[in-house]
Amino acid sequence: MFDPNAAALPDSGIFGLDDTPETAKIVLLGVPWDATTSYRPGTHNGPEAILEASKQVDLFDIETGKPYEAGIALVGDLEAVRSLNEEARADAELVIEAAGRVEGNARLEAALLRVNRASEKVNELVYETAKKWLDRDKIVGLVGGDHSTPFGILQAYAEKFPGLGVLHVDAHADLRRAYEGFEWSHASIMENVHRKIPGIAKIVQFAIRDFCEEENVRMKESGGKIVTVFDVDLAKARRLGNFDAVIAAAVAELPEDIYVSFDIDGLDPTLCPSTGTPVPGGISFHEASAILGAAVTAGKKIVGFDLNEVSPGDGDDEWDANVGARVLYKLIGWTLVSRQNAKTAKK
Repeated sequence: MFDPNAAALPDSGIFGLDDTPETAKIVLLGVPWDATTSYRPGTHNGPEAILEASKQVDLFDIETGKPYEAGIALVGDLEAVRSLNEEARADAELVIEAAGRVEGNARLEAALLRVNRASEKVNELVYETAKKWLDRDKIVGLVGGDHSTPFGILQAYAEKFPGLGVLHVDAHADLRRAYEGFEWSHASIMENVHRKIPGIAKIVQFAIRDFCEEENVRMKESGGKIVTVFDVDLAKARRLGNFDAVIAAAVAELPEDIYVSFDIDGLDPTLCPSTGTPVPGGISFHEASAILGAAVTAGKKIVGFDLNEVSPGDGDDEWDANVGARVLYKLIGWTLVSRQNAKTAKK
């Protein structure tokens, strides 16, 4: 008999649970990939670090109740990604060192091509695995890895829920095209989603504070498909005491079915100091939960989610994974609350 008040057993699964993918309602895909990380690698160790840190999370949540009761399991179907990452990272470092300027250098052009092909393979693996579990009526989440990893799961969700909206929390806009030559860069995920997945109707971004001029133009010229709440907007809302009103207005732009893509660097970097590209500013843990809660209060149904860019610290420093595990539990909790609300509304 599982005791949610007891310490987790050493051989237990995520959050100390004994669920299997077959019995769990929530199936998490661990994707240990960070080949295109351009500043500080290490997020490929995120899924494993979160797994270990999650066993210290108390399972009763004051906002969302008892998410663990639905059953949560982390699957190992994507362990093949790890070997792909090792090979691609060696090639990517050559390209990154050249700042993506590979034209005319046969060795660098070949390395870039191999990284792009490996990225496509990861996309395919994620898509196929996500679709398999979605077809079994599971709620599928993804734990990265860098922020390039959720493209495949977003493809699968957009097929099942056409007209899907994306609630995107991040320090970066991720609207670059082929950053440093990498077509599937972690800095390009929302641009790829915007251009290549027709089933995505709208992207609403929160906490954005690090972006280039080209990305700013892309936001403005999206025809309303991309709505951005900049970090300076949230900072001003705090000062004026209308934070809740600002996030409520933004989530109102989303369609009924939404997918949450959460880059941990959207938080204040004191909460994620080891992440690949930390940026000053950001939101607190409770503000992140408030954004998710505002979407649920507005009647949105969270159909799926990802958490990315959690990177373990040096040695025994598990702070980033500690925070990441708790963000993941909030994502699961608010997803389940939104599903229950949707069921109640239909009665």
